[in-house]
Amino acid sequence: MNPLKSILGTIISGFVLAVIIMFALGTTGKVNPWEFWVWMHVLVGITWIGLLYYFNFVQVPAVGAALADSDGPGPAGINKYVAPRALLWFRWAAVATWLTGAMALEAMHTGEGSGVVAAFTLSEGYKAIGMGAWLGTIMLFNVWVLIWPNQKKILGLDGQSHDADTIAKAKTVALMASRTNTLLSIPMLLGMTAQGHGLPF
Repeated sequence: MNPLKSILGTIISGFVLAVIIMFALGTTGKVNPWEFWVWMHVLVGITWIGLLYYFNFVQVPAVGAALADSDGPGPAGINKYVAPRALLWFRWAAVATWLTGAMALEAMHTGEGSGVVAAFTLSEGYKAIGMGAWLGTIMLFNVWVLIWPNQKKILGLDGQSHDADTIAKAKTVALMASRTNTLLSIPMLLGMTAQGHGLPF
């Protein structure tokens, strides 16, 4: 009954340990929805951005190297077994990150109106997090409108056959959208951390 032998057991054990630590550190006796949603936002955000970085720093170069290696096994294993699963987690982690971020914005907002509106209108006190929210929204759009539809063509997950030109175009669009998200993730993460800690200078 080792929980580390399954991913579900590992995740459940992580949450159990977190709850034990909360009580060990001393609870306030009150529910803190802001911290709860920020915690969930960080967990799913790490999944999303971690996979984004995996695609850009590991998978794309590895597939390129596999294609160039005439004596190697080729990229079929990655494209058939790894990429579809990684893309499943990637696109739904993007949605979960955006939704938990919206919940965190609502929970942190103490005035009248909506925290989401305050962030997206860059209201006073919400400029850093608002900038991060805008960039995260653009990134979510890129995942669902540019990356995922084109990856379905590349990997043959859309149930259709495509000619070489269509696949080449799909690869370019998906890669550029993914690289754009990698670029945007850097200032987006600055906005997330600067809200609570201030800008670096």
